[in-house]
Amino acid sequence: MSKIKIFSLGGLNEKGKNMYVIEVDKDIFVFDAGSKYAEGHLLGIDYVIPDLSYLKENVDRVKGIFITHPHDEHIGALPNVINELPNVKIYGTMFTIDTIKRTLEEINIPTTNIVEISPHKKIVFGENSIFPISLTHSVPESVGYVLNTKDGAIFYTGNFVFDSTMRGYYKTDIGKLAYVGKQGVLCLLSESLYSGRKGYTSPNHRLSSLINEMLIRKEERIIFHVISTNIYRLQELFNEVLKTQRKIVIMGKKLQKIINYVLEKGYVKFDKSRIGDLTNINDRDVLILTSSDNDKPFVNIEKILSGYDKFITVKPTDTFIFLEPISDDLEKSAVKITDKIAKIGPDVIILSTDKYLSHHASSEDLMLMLDLINPKYYFPVIGEYRHQVENADIASIIGIPKDNILLKENGDVITFENGNLIDKFEKVKVGNIMIDGISTEDVGELVIKDREMLSDNGIVIISSTLDKKTKQLLAGPEIITRGFIYVKESSDMIKEIGEISLKILNENISNNYVDYNNVKNSIREEVGRYLYMETETRPMIITVMQEI
Repeated sequence: MSKIKIFSLGGLNEKGKNMYVIEVDKDIFVFDAGSKYAEGHLLGIDYVIPDLSYLKENVDRVKGIFITHPHDEHIGALPNVINELPNVKIYGTMFTIDTIKRTLEEINIPTTNIVEISPHKKIVFGENSIFPISLTHSVPESVGYVLNTKDGAIFYTGNFVFDSTMRGYYKTDIGKLAYVGKQGVLCLLSESLYSGRKGYTSPNHRLSSLINEMLIRKEERIIFHVISTNIYRLQELFNEVLKTQRKIVIMGKKLQKIINYVLEKGYVKFDKSRIGDLTNINDRDVLILTSSDNDKPFVNIEKILSGYDKFITVKPTDTFIFLEPISDDLEKSAVKITDKIAKIGPDVIILSTDKYLSHHASSEDLMLMLDLINPKYYFPVIGEYRHQVENADIASIIGIPKDNILLKENGDVITFENGNLIDKFEKVKVGNIMIDGISTEDVGELVIKDREMLSDNGIVIISSTLDKKTKQLLAGPEIITRGFIYVKESSDMIKEIGEISLKILNENISNNYVDYNNVKNSIREEVGRYLYMETETRPMIITVMQEI
């Protein structure tokens, strides 16, 4: 019999940053490695990923990282994972792996440990095995993973919906799900984002009729904002475009690469002759497709509206259509961008989140999954805590005992011994790693605090020049401020800062010796106290001393 631990390094009580760990005796299996959008108070931070300390400390036991599908919420941390855990293998289906490779190659990260798998083919790791099952999502070849152990199966769904009209690369293998359920499932980890929504997600995730209506009603140029990795949405758009005589122009190298790839591989079907180029960009009825990097939402639309795009100038007759419902974490950004559009004059259409849904499981989808899998224990994952609670309520409705429904936060460890739940109240280290730009290093809390201080109160730089031999003051102290006060109207304050600094310098220069640490600390303390008394603000104070 086995000792099994299940916990999350990210993805609980938050949207994105999904990373779930299952330990079976000495073996560690990791499912997804996502990032999430940086919140507004994280100044300058592009995205946030899970703390990888636990995996680094136990890297020799990690058998692999298994990716369900290539959305940033599930793959965004992989550049950092590969840098920190270079020998760990990453598994995914062909579309997922190709997407990951394109992303990593753009930033010159090696892809030698990435392994392509096929749905419904077992991968054996000693006494345990992984079995991927095809599920329906907005990307082709999305899978959930069954981890088979001696004490029963553990199934992680990732994101999914049930929709019998989505065939081929998007089809759910319900027969395999039912088969797994009959073999005995110890624990099901299932997504929670739409658990509060009644009914099935289908057909409310379909946009064909809306796109068709827009193409008929709007005869002038339309600019569509899409998510480049939501491939099914692109197919819906292309299907409706083929019913018209209009051409499409694809803006952005990344979006062009993705569309060329999915057309070449057959994931999407479209008449390539209907794809125009930059000469068509100002045609009266052209359809322009644009996307944005997921760590900077709407950045390309922002560039167009601000007049910085080299090719597109916004016209009052244009229509902007956002071809995905706006998620909760992007509402503020969406409001700002639509306000800018409105000031210029074009129409703007944003999809109502009440009427139009993304490809996530609503309450009936979750009930059907529970009914097929029939787990002994149920662990709601992927979503904020309120979503997890709503997911737990669904499980209660269909008869899973409340003691067998596991509501946890990141780092809380669920332990099974011989197939039975043992609550040891164990926790592992979790946290956020904040990424700025293309660096894979954590920016850190101190940098964020410095940025907050600069944004709130500005900076004061006090510069002095000393003689290298005699240590006598040759110039200064010179006062430079940025983001603190308007210098021309605060000359008395600047003068007083200079006098305080000069006094401290003179007190600490003697016999060809300068106590630099004391000078810097004293100036920071005395000038800081004076400025707070005068302005009730605390700017960052930096002392610069140079010798010549």
